[in-house]
Amino acid sequence: MLASWYDAQGPAADVLHVGELPDPVPGPGEVRVRVTVSGVNPGDTKKRRGWLGSSMPHPRVIPHSDAAGVIDAVGDGVDAHRVGQRVWVYGAQSYRPFGTAAQYTVVPDDQAPPLPDHLSDELGASLGIPGITAHRTVFADGPVDGRVVLVHGVLGGVGSLAAQLAHWAGATVIATVRRTADLDHVDPAVAHAVALDTGDPAAAIRSYAPRGVDRIIEVALSDNADLDNAVAANNAVIAAYATRTDRTEIPFWPLLFNNVTLRLLGSDDFPAEAKRQAARDLTSAAAVGALTVDVRDRYPLEDIAKAHDHVDTGGGHGRILLTIPQ
Repeated sequence: MLASWYDAQGPAADVLHVGELPDPVPGPGEVRVRVTVSGVNPGDTKKRRGWLGSSMPHPRVIPHSDAAGVIDAVGDGVDAHRVGQRVWVYGAQSYRPFGTAAQYTVVPDDQAPPLPDHLSDELGASLGIPGITAHRTVFADGPVDGRVVLVHGVLGGVGSLAAQLAHWAGATVIATVRRTADLDHVDPAVAHAVALDTGDPAAAIRSYAPRGVDRIIEVALSDNADLDNAVAANNAVIAAYATRTDRTEIPFWPLLFNNVTLRLLGSDDFPAEAKRQAARDLTSAAAVGALTVDVRDRYPLEDIAKAHDHVDTGGGHGRILLTIPQ
């Protein structure tokens, strides 16, 4: 099969190779997916470059955890009727060496949920890391129907899906963007939008939530801790999946007296059942048109280094995808 891999960590152009590798064979309880689209996440590029001192987890790594494609083979114990089924894939390179930047990937059966025929491969390849992280931020502490949910960084991959999931589940959603110029990019049918560069974003948020916010989905805890404290309702939850400063300060006593829960979320290690429930809910929400994704750029597999560099340097919102040759 045609695939990309790296045998050492470092800059994308230096360590990513594209060439032929043996076709994988599904083991017991596994399926093999012929990949059509592979999703590129910041976590994939961080693993490749050894972020926070991480080392090579395996001698050779095929990167990327997310994909869409078609099951073409199954291992022992898997229903043979799954062959030919369109699926989306999550966790392919989570504690496993060979991900989705290849013509074929092998994953446990339940990590390849069915992708309804009316949904695109681009959407399917965008539901893995960002979708499951978004689901956990919204639902880890129970239903949100009738609650107020604040989503920071709503134009990002996780933030966008978190806002849509919360809206789908019956919450009133308030969403922040960094600049006033970005307000028009927020769907008013999904969320009330607030720009953080306004004079008083806390007052703007409170105008939509006078009694405070019940859940806060946080992408930059180091930047927003004081703002979150200013708008949190009593017994609120701050679900943080990222921060800009490794040693992040928080207004401890005000949060304590407000009985705020701080939940930290690392997607590779969510409970297995939480991932399965997220997959079920993501598929259901997508099937009824409640989820959309913004695709920023698509690259062919041979340009994977450019795709990784695009993710590493930022430069706009939207999903980066690889098209896999068939």
